[in-house]
Amino acid sequence: MRIIAGSARGRRILSVPKDLPVRPISARIKQSLFDIIRPRIFGARFLDLFAGTGAVGLEALSRGASQVLFVELDARCVKVIERNLEKASFKDKAKAHRANALAPLSWTTYRGGVEAFDLIFSGPPYVDQEKRTLRYSQTVVDNVAAAKLLAPGGWVIAQHHKKEPLVAPAAFDLFRRSGYGDTKLSFFRHAGTTPSALSSDPQTDPGAGSA
Repeated sequence: MRIIAGSARGRRILSVPKDLPVRPISARIKQSLFDIIRPRIFGARFLDLFAGTGAVGLEALSRGASQVLFVELDARCVKVIERNLEKASFKDKAKAHRANALAPLSWTTYRGGVEAFDLIFSGPPYVDQEKRTLRYSQTVVDNVAAAKLLAPGGWVIAQHHKKEPLVAPAAFDLFRRSGYGDTKLSFFRHAGTTPSALSSDPQTDPGAGSA
């Protein structure tokens, strides 16, 4: 996989060992994701949960994000992320931290050196080796809301299996969903945010009350 656009456009991203149960985001989904969040990337404080190779956070850095915190449980993946950051000359704008993204997340702002994040992406594994659906995304979205990690006007984007329906915690609204085969992206923002306050919002999905 390569970085699609920005200052590091075309740079190849190092892969994780093949024996790891990591499913990198597809090029198609990554392109669509960044087409949607393009107006919000420059200068953004970005949190990449279940970072894997770091492909999403690296793309954000290439497109002008000011800071990225990568959170990944597997130590081998963390090493790959650090190597990718070094190769792309992004080490001064990012940190890779080994931690379980399913656990409470209040520490992430301290580790990231920020008060809150403008964009939060969660890409957990959503099928196991037997192709059974894993249901991690709701826990992550709930934990993000509980830890109050999202800056005013910010977005949380959760990648999940279409068989895992997501609902918005009390603090958030689910305002958009995009589908790509078995994969969905669900977009959340602070509850009560009006479209007029978010002029760069994509078109709201009128059926976003349930996934």
